[in-house]
Amino acid sequence: MEAMEEKFTRTDYCGNFRISDVGKEVSILGWVSKIRKLGSLMFLDVRDREGYLQVCIKPDEIEVPDIRNEYVVEIKGTIVKKDVPNKNLATGEVELLASSVKVINKAVQPPISTQENTDANEDIRLKYRYLDLRRNCMQKRFKVRANIVKAVHEYLDAHDFIEIETPYLAPSTPEGARDYLVPSRIHHGQFYALPQSPQLYKQMLMVAGFERYYQVARCFRDEDLRADRQPDFTQIDVETSFLNQDQILTLGEGLVSNIFKKVLNYDVKLPLRRMDYLEAVNKYGSDKPDTRYSLYLIDVKDILSKSEFNTYKENKYVKAIKVDGYAKELSRKKQDQINLIAPKFNMKQFGYFKFENGALEGSLVKFLNEEVQKELIERMELKDGDALIVGTTSILRDLNFGLGAVRTTLAKELKLVIPNTFDLLWVVHFPLFEKSEETGEITPCHHPFTRPCDEDLDKLETEPYNVYSYAYDIVINGYEAGGGSLRIYDQDVQREIFKVLGFTQEDIDRKFGFFVEALKYGTPPHGGFALGLDRLTMILSGTDNIRDVIAFPKNLSAVCPVTNAPLSVDEAQLKELGLKVIEEK
Repeated sequence: MEAMEEKFTRTDYCGNFRISDVGKEVSILGWVSKIRKLGSLMFLDVRDREGYLQVCIKPDEIEVPDIRNEYVVEIKGTIVKKDVPNKNLATGEVELLASSVKVINKAVQPPISTQENTDANEDIRLKYRYLDLRRNCMQKRFKVRANIVKAVHEYLDAHDFIEIETPYLAPSTPEGARDYLVPSRIHHGQFYALPQSPQLYKQMLMVAGFERYYQVARCFRDEDLRADRQPDFTQIDVETSFLNQDQILTLGEGLVSNIFKKVLNYDVKLPLRRMDYLEAVNKYGSDKPDTRYSLYLIDVKDILSKSEFNTYKENKYVKAIKVDGYAKELSRKKQDQINLIAPKFNMKQFGYFKFENGALEGSLVKFLNEEVQKELIERMELKDGDALIVGTTSILRDLNFGLGAVRTTLAKELKLVIPNTFDLLWVVHFPLFEKSEETGEITPCHHPFTRPCDEDLDKLETEPYNVYSYAYDIVINGYEAGGGSLRIYDQDVQREIFKVLGFTQEDIDRKFGFFVEALKYGTPPHGGFALGLDRLTMILSGTDNIRDVIAFPKNLSAVCPVTNAPLSVDEAQLKELGLKVIEEK
């Protein structure tokens, strides 16, 4: 005789019951989150992916098995109105009066709390990620992620895009970060690379004539990690032909607006602002500025160069930030904390002034005569109680980004950002090239296939650092949520870019030969953008840690705490791949 398969019933998810369900006979499935006994009554909080429902059990009337936290249960009964509603729960007006309780599976005592608010440190939470993910706040974040993907498909499908997958096993090409390499078993000594992005493939799809492509693409970059970065991540990748930059930005912001509307029911005001890269870095100290607060960087070189302080006279650039009402907060200890930022941007420390009782104060005031003080007060529009933080360097980029770091630090400390608000804009007109901090060599700001602005083509050989590009980033709340560019489709321009980057013909043939060959066969004008799905989910779900929105993330050491990957492998596997591990001395 065939065994009968066990059957479980669910009327609805725990978190979905409301006052309109009173009187209904229902069945729920979930995990026991909390147990309380009050006299002859037992109360359970039962949790599933949609939330919590309180269950009232009368042990004198029904049989109750042994129940403990995190047991998996099936409970049947009637939805009744609570005598005292719980305003903190969506289901707080009702509870389930149990008629039967069944334990489906038992659980040992969890090593971490599965309550919404947990004091477990992140390392432990990541080690027991499958338990950490049970928390309803985590479940909500992954619903946001799924709804973003759904909104992307709806929008791009409606705009005539075709979803196409590109390979994971690809050639190694320089795209800004280190590649993850995959050794070939068949071809010893040769390697695939996991794609940092589908860049070359999607451009070849434009050559192929698809015109409108997208995919939710997995990408891999072997780089140092931080709170908003992972070695393997997901981007929403979009490429299209025959559109100019303005048309692509309109398409991209329409997609983002649709995501906000479908996921948060939030109306994004279109068109988005478009800020020039130079304005962003010079005024906000960042190429991804959060413009929800002021703290602008203001040039005061012409004023402070007239002081007797040699540092201000000798350095080429001097800028200041005014902090409203911060004078009393700006203690020596606070100054020392802010000064920790300076060395990261090749500065010794910042200068500090306070404006109190109608006069400037601070250790540097003695170097400023009355006229210089007056000019500084007027330029910075100082009011009583304000403070100034001054930075100076001979390299403008260091000064801008150093003061930009101070700006964001102060904004967090002073809580200048109104919660649950969103600030969206495009930053456009990026430089085409920059100098590598590691080698000092000229490198692409984005990638070597970014199209230079037409008016700057004659500067490629003579003034490469003054060449700007049709590149753009979409910035949300101070995060780079995505970006892209128009691509080079002219073979002569692409050759010139390779030349500026110092690639030999051998380099080009070895690294990009297949791509350069493709450009010969009638390449249409094209461009695109990519949105970071993980980062976008992080922003829309209200967290500042990208690991909160990735199911099984790596820690800051690039290790998966659940599986302990990366791991060593058997000698036989290495031999099959023609590899030998050399121990570091």
